[in-house]
This record gives sequence, structure tokens and C-alpha cells, in this order.
Amino acid sequence: MKKNDFDLARNCRECEKILPLEPRPIIQGSSKSKICIIGQAPGLAAHNTNLPWNDASGDRLRAWIGMPKTTFYDENTVAILPMGFCYPGKAASGDLPPIKQCAEIWHQRLLSAFSPKLTLLIGQYAQNYYLKDKSNVTNRVKNWQRYLPKYIVLPHPSPRNNIWLKKNEWFEQSVLPQIKSRIQTACHS
Repeated sequence: MKKNDFDLARNCRECEKILPLEPRPIIQGSSKSKICIIGQAPGLAAHNTNLPWNDASGDRLRAWIGMPKTTFYDENTVAILPMGFCYPGKAASGDLPPIKQCAEIWHQRLLSAFSPKLTLLIGQYAQNYYLKDKSNVTNRVKNWQRYLPKYIVLPHPSPRNNIWLKKNEWFEQSVLPQIKSRIQTACHS
């Protein structure tokens, strides 16, 4: 990956006038990244610390994929390209959706510079953008093997999804161990 592309993306101000806070694109990666995580957009804690997935959702995601923080934040192992690079602001319930321009402007440019062994599509925004199959998150996660070898689909690990996790106990009991194994293999090969 050309360093200047990542630097350009980190300094992007495309949405400056519509963001609630100063733009602070939060991305991670290198030409050596083995997996790529594409989620929604940084939350307020990530914005304030300039560290992706730096909240309860990140803690759950790292537990799901069996990855310590040191590995997760190693850009030569994990690239993190959210659908929206900056904190989008607060909605009535949770954060606003990611700003669409980030993926449209930057994703192909950044992804073309490296070839991750796996790309994790986390939540509906990433899945809808990349899969275009008109399915919903639950059906995609139930049929996760359909998207291999390129993608692994996951629900968003937000505490707001505790109800989904309780209704879909099969995910943590039978799907997650298989997904975790594939991610570990990709990271260590």
C-alpha cells in the first residue's frame, strides 16, 4: 500500500462541513495486512482516542475473533477500513449511520494496494455495500460460508445487539468457533 494513500485518507476533510466534530479519519493498515475489518464508523470513544474499535464493541469483536489488542492493532496483521472514517454523530438511539462518501472515495483505492486473506464485513452497512444480495444480517450470518473465501460476515458486536445475540444463540455456539478458526489461520499463515 502506498504510504501516501493512507496519509491522504487520514487527512481527508471531504465531509468537514457535515460532521458534528472535527474530521479525524480513523483507519489502519499496511501492504502486509493479512485481514481487513470493515465495520460502520468510529464511535465517540474511538474519535476521542484516535484508536479504532476502542470501546465495548471492540472488546467483544476481539473476543469473538480470538485476538489480543497487540495483534488487533498491528497494522501488518489487521487493516481497519470502516465504511465511514470519522465519527458521524449521535442519533436518537446509537450513532448516526456512516457517511457514504468515505467508502466511495477511499475503499477501492486503499484495498487495491493489498490483498488480505480475509475481509470481515461487520454489520449491515458494510455487508450491504459489498454483498449487494438483498439479504439481511441474520440470514447472511446463518449462511456465512456462502461468502467465503473472500468475506466473513458478522453481526455488529455492539452491546445494543445483545437482544439479537440472545435470539440467535446459534451464532456464538456453532458459527463463531468456525469463524474464529478461519481468522486465526489467516493471521498465522
